[in-house]
Amino acid sequence: MAYKDNREYMEALVKTGDGVRIQKEVDWDLEAATVTGRSCEIGGPACLFEHLKLYPEGGRILGAPMATYRRMAIAMGLPPDTPIGKIFDEYEKRTAKPIKPVQVKDGPCKEKKVFGDDVNLYDFPVPTVHGGDGGRYIGTWHCVITRHPETGWNNWGMYRLMVYNRNTIAGYLRPFSHFGMAFEQYEKKGLPMPVAVAIGPDPICALTASSPFRIGEDEVDFAGALRREPVQLIKAETNDLMVPANAEIILEGEVLPNFQLPEGPFGEFPGYRTQGASPQPVFRVKAITHRVNPIICMSPEGVGISDGKIGPSVGGALGMKERLKRHGVPVVNVFIPPEMGSLVAVVSVKESDPAMAQKVTAVLHGRRVSVPKLIIVNDDIDVFNLAEVAHAIGTRMHPVTGFKAETDHQGWTLVPYLSPEERRNEKVATGVFDCTWPAAWTKESDIPVRMSVKNAYPEDLQKKVLENWKEYGF
Repeated sequence: MAYKDNREYMEALVKTGDGVRIQKEVDWDLEAATVTGRSCEIGGPACLFEHLKLYPEGGRILGAPMATYRRMAIAMGLPPDTPIGKIFDEYEKRTAKPIKPVQVKDGPCKEKKVFGDDVNLYDFPVPTVHGGDGGRYIGTWHCVITRHPETGWNNWGMYRLMVYNRNTIAGYLRPFSHFGMAFEQYEKKGLPMPVAVAIGPDPICALTASSPFRIGEDEVDFAGALRREPVQLIKAETNDLMVPANAEIILEGEVLPNFQLPEGPFGEFPGYRTQGASPQPVFRVKAITHRVNPIICMSPEGVGISDGKIGPSVGGALGMKERLKRHGVPVVNVFIPPEMGSLVAVVSVKESDPAMAQKVTAVLHGRRVSVPKLIIVNDDIDVFNLAEVAHAIGTRMHPVTGFKAETDHQGWTLVPYLSPEERRNEKVATGVFDCTWPAAWTKESDIPVRMSVKNAYPEDLQKKVLENWKEYGF
């Protein structure tokens, strides 16, 4: 059974020790984010701040609702200790069978309604997330809802949103994003684009909004698949967009054509602040509906494992796997380790081939680059085990023939190692680490025998040791 909202989800997290309710009064201005960031860096629990300075009755903040794979497993209805590889398998299995949403006539997100001049984003404890950020960010773990004016494609995305004033938001809304594809059509006609933002949707809806899906695919259908039951949607008050009925807050309005305001800077998912303020599209809020004492979700992007890395590490990796399969690459698994800032993909393949690295690189770096570094390993390496991956890099990658770099790809300017010139031109330098054995090597005479328990000891002895593990005193 899926969690209908973050309130049910938080109860589950508290029961397993993966969430903590904080009763002490905490300041929305950096303190809540500092506590949450510290928890992320040490692999601690999600933090629900029940009492916020200056907002005795005005809402709560849930920090890092899905910043561990344990929390992702819980959100999917799996045991908390489910191995990462099995989470990936279940995600892939479920999203193969999308489930359409259902429309409802009423929902918790309609408990309170505010329109026009009464709209005030400062009525909510919108957090300041990092020291040096350009403002308070209401959107760091949420769902931006738009519709393509020509195709009718309903898109859910996640783009950081900074409060500019009481009814205005400046968002990091890039033109090459799925949001940008729809907005371009409105802007060409000089028309504002209707938009809704769900703050605090259920955990799977937020996860789906943060994950990459193909152009034309409705993310809400995949949220239903991951929940194993349809998402309940309800019509917005001021436009025809459908929003999650159980969300905490719904912001309704429009993105203005040919008008921008400075947004940023902001500490981003690679763990650095790489850019200053820049002109970005503007969202004018015309209405707010919300629950009583609503919960704002906050992801304090940084060095630790955060929500913004967990979603793409699964959805993005499985998208890469599917793309490689379509191009005939004998791929086994793909993993984007959040510990590496989500800028590295580890790809395991079934067989060595003189051109294997080139094949993988051509497919994954042949379009706009989202993950600039690739590590390619044989299928005896578990891509989800970073110790095995590190061992493969140290022992199998030839320092001369095993590495290739390129400098002229289009990609994210958030990559920390880019030069100022690369960032201005949106050019990303990429690297490929080929850790596969040369295709000409044979197991009998050339490939060294790996000294792991699995390889170096008889199977019956391995089984005996596992059966007697507790008797040994462990």
